[in-house]
Amino acid sequence: MSGENKNLVQGATGDWEVVIGLEVHAQVTSNSKLFSGASTEFGAPQNSQVSLVDCALPGMLPVLNEECVAQAVRTGLGLKSEINLFSRFDRKNYFYPDLPQGYQISQFQYPIVGEGTVIIDLKDGSSYEIGIERLHLEQDAGKSLHDQHPDFSYVDFNRTGVALMEIVSKPDIRSSEQARAYVTKVRTILRYLGTCDGNMDQGSMRADVNVSVRKPGDELGTRTETKNVNSIRFIGQAIDYEVSRQIDVLEDGGEINQETRLFDPKSGVTRSMRSKEEAHDYRYFPCPDLLPLEIEQSFVDGLKKDLPELPDEKKQRFISDFGLSPYDAGVLVSDRASAGFFEEVAKGRDAKLAANWVINEYFGRLNKEGKEIATSPISADQLGGVVDLISKGDISGKIAKDLFDIVWSEGGDPAKIVEERSMKQVTDTGAIEAVVDEIIANNPDQVEKVKDKPQLLGWFVGQVMKESKGKANPQAVNEILKAKLGLG
Repeated sequence: MSGENKNLVQGATGDWEVVIGLEVHAQVTSNSKLFSGASTEFGAPQNSQVSLVDCALPGMLPVLNEECVAQAVRTGLGLKSEINLFSRFDRKNYFYPDLPQGYQISQFQYPIVGEGTVIIDLKDGSSYEIGIERLHLEQDAGKSLHDQHPDFSYVDFNRTGVALMEIVSKPDIRSSEQARAYVTKVRTILRYLGTCDGNMDQGSMRADVNVSVRKPGDELGTRTETKNVNSIRFIGQAIDYEVSRQIDVLEDGGEINQETRLFDPKSGVTRSMRSKEEAHDYRYFPCPDLLPLEIEQSFVDGLKKDLPELPDEKKQRFISDFGLSPYDAGVLVSDRASAGFFEEVAKGRDAKLAANWVINEYFGRLNKEGKEIATSPISADQLGGVVDLISKGDISGKIAKDLFDIVWSEGGDPAKIVEERSMKQVTDTGAIEAVVDEIIANNPDQVEKVKDKPQLLGWFVGQVMKESKGKANPQAVNEILKAKLGLG
């Protein structure tokens, strides 16, 4: 990176600006498909969830699933987008072996959701606004299987007809970091809303990545589209590779071909798949089997009234009500379950102390052991009990970590464990003074040194804590040592 704009990329001939747009395909959370009653349950045996409509048998007509419409509207509201009361389904014509009709029912000219905005938080603490161009509903295709037989490919139609929301960003993204943050934020919003589970490893959310480069101030360059990238990490890698590749091609005097590419996660490179289609190649026309979709404003208002508190609003509330830093608030609201767990721990307690323990100790332990909050061995009440004991001065931070380990491994009431195992910290100044006097008497050389270098006081604190097995109140230890050593 170079130049005043940190998102400019340095090439051999100077700075380049990266322009990125993302098309996020999110599977709608619904019990049945967009136009049929077939189940959408993940992991079912191949071709066990396929209706006659999904197979496109003659005479079968699609029937629109109202819950999928409601989920799309909820998502649009969550993305601060315009909801279009009039939309229309179109046929997008192309041939794939896993597309039974020979066309996909999608929305082109009149999508259900219009322009909106997503605000992302970056590592440097800044925020950045990315525009949403549209969200439209469409049906998914099936899945071709090429590893079942050495001579044949097979097709699993379970996914055929499953409802997808395609969320198209404006070309506002300028780096792989912004792209990763954007997809992370969109996934968080969808999960808060309950409109998509966001499980990229199961294919229920994936992204097409459009990348081009240009000299600062120039017209947009020719873009490539890398299809179906199914992890946030891979999205970043695909962008970084494609940016480097395009700059190398242009600086060598070549041209970028508008094409569709695939990302290979093993090698970390993209490769050409086919020339990129334009809208006219798909020969869009209104689907003759479906009437235009007209929804009432009252339907939208009813859905809006029942929306949960979304991440941006929750983050601001955590900052204003709990006094948390923007960073800590952002970490806590990144997942709805995490935010809920923190609020339970913080209820009636020191919220900053609670946040510190939830983020550092609790989340750290979950990550280390690969657990989720739902499978955690320690409850919000138990962690709150640990925080209470710290706040009251019954235990020190070191003892609290030992107590946390015990509760995590063995369970139980933190307060009872502290009593039964004599873990309370020593606050009796007389007892602490006795230990301090003994250490001072036994270390005259250190006493002389600390008078010249007050920063060596930490050595004495450590000795006292060691002698008291970590139970001495650290604040009292510091005050007594300073008085005894004449450090003021």
